[in-house]
Amino acid sequence: MTSPSEELLPSTRRGLLHRVAVAQSEGRAPSLVAAVARDGEVVWAGSRTSVDGHGPDEHVQYRIGSITKTFTAVLVLRLRDEGLLDLSDSLEKHLPGTGAGDVTVAELLAHTGGLAAETPGEWWERSSAALRPTLADVLGERPFRHPVGRRHHYSNPGYTLLGSLVEAVRGVTWEEVLRTEILEPLGLTRTGVRPQMPHAGGWAVHPYADVLLPEPSEDLGLMAPAGQLWSTARDLAVFAGFLTTGDERVLSAESVREMRTPAAPTLSGDWETSYGLGMQVVRRDGRILAGHTGSLPGFVAGLWLSEEEGLAAVVLANCTSGVAAGTVAAELLGAVADAEPRLPEPWRPLPEVDPAVLELAGPWYWGTQIVALRLAADGAVVLGPVAGGGRRSRFRANGDGTWTGLDGYYAGEPLRAVRRPDGSVSHLDLGSFVFTRQPYDVDAPVPGGVDPEGWRGLPG
Repeated sequence: MTSPSEELLPSTRRGLLHRVAVAQSEGRAPSLVAAVARDGEVVWAGSRTSVDGHGPDEHVQYRIGSITKTFTAVLVLRLRDEGLLDLSDSLEKHLPGTGAGDVTVAELLAHTGGLAAETPGEWWERSSAALRPTLADVLGERPFRHPVGRRHHYSNPGYTLLGSLVEAVRGVTWEEVLRTEILEPLGLTRTGVRPQMPHAGGWAVHPYADVLLPEPSEDLGLMAPAGQLWSTARDLAVFAGFLTTGDERVLSAESVREMRTPAAPTLSGDWETSYGLGMQVVRRDGRILAGHTGSLPGFVAGLWLSEEEGLAAVVLANCTSGVAAGTVAAELLGAVADAEPRLPEPWRPLPEVDPAVLELAGPWYWGTQIVALRLAADGAVVLGPVAGGGRRSRFRANGDGTWTGLDGYYAGEPLRAVRRPDGSVSHLDLGSFVFTRQPYDVDAPVPGGVDPEGWRGLPG
């Protein structure tokens, strides 16, 4: 039970430190640092062993690998929100001549474009960017491995294309756009494309001996938007807070929610892992977590957030393998959520309410299924089951007496109250579904009509 200004309980802190110590010891990492944030503020940080002879803290830089992709996705969503592109646009419309131009922006973001997982030629993470001076060198002669849009297939070259797309639309380098549009507004002063002291060095640990081998630290060149960045546990915790609530200086709450929404095909509707727009999405211990993992030779990283709990956890280590950074981050988040659950916001009445909206509150029927429309304190309305499971969505007021779905089954769908000539409410229209005050109300235009003899018993 904590707030951003309160420290975690000693027992919770001890449990977090123990989990970090086990991860570093069993994973044989030269160093490991972790942080937990609540509502965007770090409430705990811990580390094991040393960097440059000192215990690392949440301000020491590590390479974060593919967490870079989430930063790149934010830049693309900003272009969309400014009206400079649409996610359904083909790549060719904005970045012609790549040979992969039929893929849409959304498919690149969700790794559903069918592109190869890696670049042709040498292992790109451990080789010079000079070997890939053009996009043709990144994509190769056979850029596709699967039909476009049919399946999720993680693609590093796909995010190189997105970085080049950002440069083409903005007219400046990906690095400059990143700095001016994300890092500076959010105050991420210890995040960048090149390391700054103090930072960890990357190491490989021999699988059968307790000895080390230094890993090269390559400038990834065109591949930078897929994995170049260095950052700290503190900066990533702040970034996770932004990914939870949005920040109008960078991206709205609605757009970051879209990033956290599964966008890739799954084997079934009852998914356990999926991918949104630049973010991984998983179900774990009854929670939905969003974030990303990352790795480059010498480094592993994990970042997860829970919107419901207002929590985020970050784990960074300087080893090529051995530490499951994403798993440890999820366990740290879960440990705090279980030991010190978030206090609910105090209930407060609405300061004012539109009578025309208030009269819509209460039970409605879709056929014989009963739902309730509730007015939320933030001005939204919520339509969902009176009790138990079923479809539930929040709706944003459009300012003209209509609403638009924000999530769930009715995301993006229009909701309006249909009134009779005398001004009384006839029914709700939700994407052509008719919701009435009584089951199959004879006074409402129920599609197919209502039997004029009404409800009856079953003859013997």
